[in-house]
Amino acid sequence: MNKLKLFTLLTLGASILLVSCGGGGTKNGGGTKRFTSKTGWKPNDQKGWFFTGKQQKQKGWPGMVYVEGGTFTMGLVKDDVMHDWNNTPRRMQVSSFFIGETEITNYEYREYVTWLKFVFPSSDPNFKDIYTGALPDTLVWNNKLSRNDFAETYFRSPEFDYYPVVGVSWLQASRYCDWLTDRANEKALMEQGVISKDFYSNDANNQGANSFSLDKFKANDPEIEAYVNKQRLQQKTGIKTSNQRIAAANRNATAGIVEKFRLPTEVEWEFAALGLQKDREYNLYQNKKPEIETLKGKKGRQRGMYLENFKQGRGDYSGVAGWKNDGSPTTSDVKQYPSNNLGIYGMFGNVAEWTADVYRPIIDDEASDFNYYRGNVSREVVKNADGTFKKIEKPTYDTLADGRAVYRGLPGQYERVIVADNKNFRDGDFQSSLDAGYGRGEDSTTVDYNMYNSKQKRFIVDGNGRVILQKDPLSRTTRITNEVRVIKGGSWLDGAYWLDPGQRRFRDEGKSFGWVGFRVAQDAKSTGKGRTKR
Repeated sequence: MNKLKLFTLLTLGASILLVSCGGGGTKNGGGTKRFTSKTGWKPNDQKGWFFTGKQQKQKGWPGMVYVEGGTFTMGLVKDDVMHDWNNTPRRMQVSSFFIGETEITNYEYREYVTWLKFVFPSSDPNFKDIYTGALPDTLVWNNKLSRNDFAETYFRSPEFDYYPVVGVSWLQASRYCDWLTDRANEKALMEQGVISKDFYSNDANNQGANSFSLDKFKANDPEIEAYVNKQRLQQKTGIKTSNQRIAAANRNATAGIVEKFRLPTEVEWEFAALGLQKDREYNLYQNKKPEIETLKGKKGRQRGMYLENFKQGRGDYSGVAGWKNDGSPTTSDVKQYPSNNLGIYGMFGNVAEWTADVYRPIIDDEASDFNYYRGNVSREVVKNADGTFKKIEKPTYDTLADGRAVYRGLPGQYERVIVADNKNFRDGDFQSSLDAGYGRGEDSTTVDYNMYNSKQKRFIVDGNGRVILQKDPLSRTTRITNEVRVIKGGSWLDGAYWLDPGQRRFRDEGKSFGWVGFRVAQDAKSTGKGRTKR
């Protein structure tokens, strides 16, 4: 027996030794301490030519909340009482990402339009529509049978600074995300000393097409290069070389200061709203209750009170005077009500929110159950004959539902063209089927093809130069097009039915509403190491 115990201990010790010293992985779970390129050069060798920069842990940008990715059941797990049948349960995997702590506020959106007015003044004929096209449509507050003064005060008055901006279409919200990416990177480079902190003191620095953009910084564009402190940049990136050609060649790989801002996808929004990872035991989520089931406070001054901003019933938006059940007849401060388990505010009320996705009734989880997103459009930068990047000189525009023009790209930014549009992928159209679109002979690549027989948008210009949306007189069967986007969440104008994160609806991307806002998201560079504790 003793010999058997001794043999077992020796075997166990040898096994531990083999696991500890075996040649399987690199130190620290795949780090670069033992890594050598197959060229023979060490990583970031100062005598070489290739630099990946310093490895730094990604930090959340102010106002952004980290959401650890994982698998979950997307869609409704209760009876679909409205019989929409567009949100049946399905298993989905989501990568880690960052999402806005709150919706974008009036204050934040006024920063955006004020910057546009400063850099692209409307007095210049080339810029006349840039500022006006980005403004929210304040007329969304107008009601033909209601007295409402918000049209004049809501967006501009300081008392509404930290209320969610509304009257912003999906197109405008997307342009805001692009602008925010440039401004955040501009500010980060200033804080690091790469760009002078008094960059805005001289009007010539940010006048029209000379304004900063991350694209121009990465590409060593002469417009930005003159303002870059190259010595400081080398210190921050770890590229310590006097050879400017080598530093320039590696700029693109080391200049990702702040991750790109964008609208959250539908699956990301729903996953963040549920906050399931905070209510689990080991790998089992405890429950997936619609938020309405836990909306009322249970103790203290909030006992019996609704903890979200929504419509409680016909003619009841807040409760009785002196005992207001949710306290807000319309929108409210973005942090007035408690956050969810992850520290994210307003996911179940106040305003519904735009997501990035093009709407289709069915989510094709057979084609993709990982980071699902319908709306992928691939673009590439246009190059000049000499190999340099082509810049936008005269902006082109999309037309909003109210007739205003919203820019597609700002002057000075790099011009991009669409090389692949996958909005229709596997949605039943001609290109997605084997039998010519279920017997239909039309090719979906033609201009007039319309699988869903939805209304056509036609804009005309009247005698006064105003752009007017002309109504489609033909009888149509659906409103679904490639220009409708998914909206998630409930609002101050909605009943409790819409507060369930699994609910989904859609609206035209060029139209704005008094009950719809938006928040931003970012990719998380690292997926994380190891396992989460119980």
